[in-house]
Amino acid sequence: MPTHDPSPDAHAPLARYLTLQAGLDLLDRGLSIFDRDLKLVAWNRAYLKLLDFPESMGYVGAPFESFIDYNAQRGDYGPGNAAQLVAERVAAARAFRAHEIERTRPGGQVLRIRGEPVPGHGFVTLYSDVTAERRAEATIRAHTEELEARVAARTAELQRSEQRVRLVMDSIPAAVGFFDAGRTYRYLNRAYHDWFHVDTSAPHRASARAFLGDAVYAGVRPRVLRALRGQAQSFEYELQTAHGERRIVRTSLVPERAGDGSVSGCFELTFDITEERRAQVLLARAHKLESLTHLTGGLAHDFNNILTVVIGNLDALARSQPEDAATQEYVLPALGAARRGADLVKGLMSFARRQPLEAHSVSVGALLATVAGLVRRVLPEALQLEIDAGSEPLWTWIDPTLLEQALINMVLNARDACAAKGAQGRIVLRACATRIDAAAAVPLQLSPGDAIRIDVQDNGVGMDAHTLAHLFEPFFTTKRGGRGTGLGMAVVYGFIKQSGGAVDVRSAPGEGTTVSVWLPAAQAPAEAPRQAQPATRAAPRQRGLALLVDDDAQVRRVVRRNLLELGYVVLEAEQLAEARKLLTATPDIALVLTDLVMAGPLDGVELARAARDGHYAKSVVIMTGNVPDDWPRDAGSPLLRKPFTTEQLAAAIAQGTT
Repeated sequence: MPTHDPSPDAHAPLARYLTLQAGLDLLDRGLSIFDRDLKLVAWNRAYLKLLDFPESMGYVGAPFESFIDYNAQRGDYGPGNAAQLVAERVAAARAFRAHEIERTRPGGQVLRIRGEPVPGHGFVTLYSDVTAERRAEATIRAHTEELEARVAARTAELQRSEQRVRLVMDSIPAAVGFFDAGRTYRYLNRAYHDWFHVDTSAPHRASARAFLGDAVYAGVRPRVLRALRGQAQSFEYELQTAHGERRIVRTSLVPERAGDGSVSGCFELTFDITEERRAQVLLARAHKLESLTHLTGGLAHDFNNILTVVIGNLDALARSQPEDAATQEYVLPALGAARRGADLVKGLMSFARRQPLEAHSVSVGALLATVAGLVRRVLPEALQLEIDAGSEPLWTWIDPTLLEQALINMVLNARDACAAKGAQGRIVLRACATRIDAAAAVPLQLSPGDAIRIDVQDNGVGMDAHTLAHLFEPFFTTKRGGRGTGLGMAVVYGFIKQSGGAVDVRSAPGEGTTVSVWLPAAQAPAEAPRQAQPATRAAPRQRGLALLVDDDAQVRRVVRRNLLELGYVVLEAEQLAEARKLLTATPDIALVLTDLVMAGPLDGVELARAARDGHYAKSVVIMTGNVPDDWPRDAGSPLLRKPFTTEQLAAAIAQGTT
């Protein structure tokens, strides 16, 4: 049979196969094609390389099972029975279902395996090494998780910080808020809830007009508009809380500017300055009353000297001609008027704190009970009087008679206030132990420490600001003519201040009045104080020589008459220096009666001490029309206040006898 070269077409399939194989080997993805009997039909170099199969395993007709067994034997499928692992995978392959999986090999290589069935022929599988991708994704995921953790931690810290800030803002004694340029609140602290019952968890729903009221808001609104134009504002006004309390507040509005310079909103800070204002009023009142005190004390001293002369002469004239018609018609009325004038001066002396006090430990509860018993007889039946002195014993160091008079005066004022209101009246007398701290001590002009507070509270008509400002001034009264001198509360003020205490008044029209008295606390006495025995007029007899010392000749003339009536021979001195010479040069002086305040470097106390310590006189008495602030409580001689009667002089002489 002749031979000849094959035609070029005979080599075409092989060429195409080699060309196709060369192209497949250039792919970076592995490729395998198994027929329906699971025999290898085609593959590329990447298939063997990616799965680390030996070159010898890659041939046409290689069974699928051989590759699976190779993987199982080297542990690619993890622990377990190798035959069982192979059988499971071969069975899954015979199902010829499309699949896409990722498998991580023991060395960490990650393969993506995607199989697609070829109906009637087998299936094609692609293998991709996605190790770098998965590592990058893992790195990104780790970074993302770390970032999320940091964000979560920062968010939690910010939340905690916000909670701390809110806690701080809710704790400060002020109302703090922020509203935007549209006047919508974005933040409100707890004070807005406490003051106005605003829901601070939804600040955007809050309305300043609603919680302030139309009248207050009308005054505040222009300030808000100016603040939103960039002008910081600070202003004071009065508002009413949801509980009905009236408060004086100071609000500051601070604009917040955006990056472009426009106002994006305002911070709002509101302080309650009610107590601050009250303290300022109390201090101003105290300074004013202190000035009046010095003026009143000086006037009282001069009037006492004048009244001593007037009363002394009128009394002498009345005694000399008691039945005379002129005495009855002119002298006695004039004497009565002069004595009423002396009572007025006595009230001024009380206000000016120029009266001697007989203070000792006093049971406040017992004294309140005494006051209640005295005033109940003059109170209307419809007026309710309550006493609340607590269960603990309360003691203070004070003149009980004057405190009793002061409380009676305040209760009677409360009675008149209740009567003026016309409604069911109620007065409460209350006492309690308290402690004055540093903040409360300043406006009250007291030292911090333990104290007793006595309140006289009523539900009467109350007082307006004008009345409160002048309440303690001498001769100020709201009663119609003839119903009062206006010295009642002035005397109370002076006496309480002289006793080391303080007085404060809280009142408003239609809301009643509370007068509070602070007194120093004291220990219970070891024994009950002795009651002073009433003085009796000494029988006229010869008593010896009396040295009378006063720089007012008219006063000396009147007092000399009193001394003569008591049986003394009188030696007079106009100056203290002169009196000291007479004291040392004159034997057998029975009495030294000296004025307290006179011109010159000496005073009556020094003369009295010299007379007593040197035993120059049997009795020493100091008289005065004005008790100074520095009056020594240990002067050792009785203090006789001008004007005085002959009987009062006799009692003082008896008390001053050594």
